[in-house]
Amino acid sequence: MPGSIEKRGENSYRLIVSAGYGPDGKRKRYTKTIKVYGKSESAKLKEAEKELAKFVAEIEGNLFVEPSKLTFKAFIEKWLKEYAENNLAPKTLHRYKEMLEKRIIPALGHLKLDKIKPIHVLEFLNMLKEDGARLDGKEGGLSPQTIKHHYRLIHAIFEDAVKWQLIPSNPASNIEPPKVPKKEAGYYNEEEVRKLIKALENEKLKYKVAVMVTLAAGLRIGELMGLKWEHIDFENNIIKIEQANQYLPGEGTFTKNPKTETSKRLIAMPKEIMDLLREYKKEQNIERLKKGSMWIDTGYVFTQWNGQPMYPYTFTKWFPKFLEKHGLRRITFHQLRHTSATLLINAGENVRTVSARLGHSNTSTTMNIYAHALKSADRNAADKIANYLFDKNKNQA
Repeated sequence: MPGSIEKRGENSYRLIVSAGYGPDGKRKRYTKTIKVYGKSESAKLKEAEKELAKFVAEIEGNLFVEPSKLTFKAFIEKWLKEYAENNLAPKTLHRYKEMLEKRIIPALGHLKLDKIKPIHVLEFLNMLKEDGARLDGKEGGLSPQTIKHHYRLIHAIFEDAVKWQLIPSNPASNIEPPKVPKKEAGYYNEEEVRKLIKALENEKLKYKVAVMVTLAAGLRIGELMGLKWEHIDFENNIIKIEQANQYLPGEGTFTKNPKTETSKRLIAMPKEIMDLLREYKKEQNIERLKKGSMWIDTGYVFTQWNGQPMYPYTFTKWFPKFLEKHGLRRITFHQLRHTSATLLINAGENVRTVSARLGHSNTSTTMNIYAHALKSADRNAADKIANYLFDKNKNQA
């Protein structure tokens, strides 16, 4: 199957493949415009020749679909199969599919991929702001944060269409995503933490342990639910974060690697927390003996009545009810993690140590999320340096 290359611009080439004649007697010709980059013309041409060979193989294998005939919906289906299902975490994939099926495909799926313009993306984002965009029956449009999630997904899909050389540019790139008001991470102050711990005295030991471990270690809910007894080092007062448990409707609870490579970590724990874990392990062993053959030994720290791992939402649903019962300010279970980090920073712990305990991939993530605590710590640092520079402690004495 003969093919040729036609230079169109500095880095643009058109691939042309002749495939004989069709039933109507007309010559069948396939074309595709690509972008290639290289230090020299010969290097660019060599890259274009590689792309031509791939193009010919696609046509011979009946795998090529002309962009002019490919709808956005058809491309999304291809993107899900070829990329998303092989590279995304199950929970992320589930969330993306929901956004695609409920809003993006109904609004844009019928359009030809190569005919979608920035105005189409802008109109879609504006539609999400309108009354009736919500699917839960509530009034008003979607929040700026939710709209931004839709924008990011659309942008990522178009970006892959560009990489796969189906379209020359990303129509979402020239659209400004909605501005999302920056919120400080919700957290409890020291006084509220003391009240929280006091209120836990009358709760089941399992729930008390879950809250205290999260406060002490700053765990994500999935990491907490993924804990097994083999991860608890009682001798050295350390817990190991090796995995995370998540739940998806229709799939149940499943185990995955933590969020990032740095999320796998060792966390030193206070002796008092380890004593609580010992007490809870004894209680679980008693339950195991009572259940006999009904108990399924999974090795998890937090289990259902029969030893099976708990659903991650068990604690997240219980927590707001617990706070309301005790007249405590409402925060989410995840914000116990923020509380842990804030307390450490306010106590003078350095950001690198806090970042390592939280499992952040870099300290800039920690600094961005906990800017409120860092400002307070910076003020404390200013007071300390003043004591040294002006000998305030001596004057007070």
